[in-house]
Amino acid sequence: MEITAKDVAKLRDITGVGMMACKKALIATDGDIDKACEYLREQGMSIVAKKASRIAAEGAAWAYISDDKHTGALVEVNCESDFVAKSDVFTKLCEDIAKAAAQSGEEDAEKLKAVKTAEGTIDELITAATAKTGEKISLRRATVQKNAGAIEEAYIHMGGKMGTLVEIGADGATSANTADIVAMAHDIAMHIAAFQPPYVRKSDVPQNAVDHEREIIKQQLMNDEKNKNKPENVLAKIAEGKLGNFYKENCLLYQAFAKDPSITVEQLVEATAKKTGAKLDVVRFTKFVMGEGIEKRTDNLAEEVAKLSANK
Repeated sequence: MEITAKDVAKLRDITGVGMMACKKALIATDGDIDKACEYLREQGMSIVAKKASRIAAEGAAWAYISDDKHTGALVEVNCESDFVAKSDVFTKLCEDIAKAAAQSGEEDAEKLKAVKTAEGTIDELITAATAKTGEKISLRRATVQKNAGAIEEAYIHMGGKMGTLVEIGADGATSANTADIVAMAHDIAMHIAAFQPPYVRKSDVPQNAVDHEREIIKQQLMNDEKNKNKPENVLAKIAEGKLGNFYKENCLLYQAFAKDPSITVEQLVEATAKKTGAKLDVVRFTKFVMGEGIEKRTDNLAEEVAKLSANK
């Protein structure tokens, strides 16, 4: 398979690794980007830029939390320009949709459009906002977290570029200690936005993901000259030890807390539980990155001019 400069540049953007190393990785993996990323990791390369979907659409992630803190909703609404995304009309629409999702419990975007509000159905609100802004507006996704024994809290980053919704199990929450629990939950929601962990705790990591990481670590060890004479069972033990770093990087509870790196998120929860007298636990969280995975139209002026000239 022919490896183009565009392929190499794409892998470099994803990994942060040098161009020559990226080209070598693509050649070794027949141009498969995902396999090339793994190949680089197996060679011990430091991946400085995590592979992630590009934010390629305008709009906002928005949240709504019920007054009793037991229900939270997170939605993503898309539009065509950043100008409209920052407008009062669009912001009000996002608020209305998030509130409707929380109150109805509806997570399916198409079904959520049929939910009625005091001003009409969500679909009608979207149509009205489209007419006012002159741009196509669409509801992309929604999630609802509801738990009578928990506190729901959200964090919206940069006016909607990212939204996180976290659920904290709170056995023993009272009117006297809820404010402290909510403050902690908000800090954790903010931490999730900053560090974007895929899992809450070790037990949440799928076994196939653990096995996959273990094999990558073992391959890294085998590719290291210092380990060439070590028996496989010894390398396996070293790999198991290195898995601890994988959990620290990928599990929320074991990460250094964003606002105070001297403690982990788990220790923050324990300290707040001790302070409030409530039994606290991070149950789950949801993260929406606005425009994640949506391809945005790009215009190449030179190409357009060439096409027009060719058609004359």
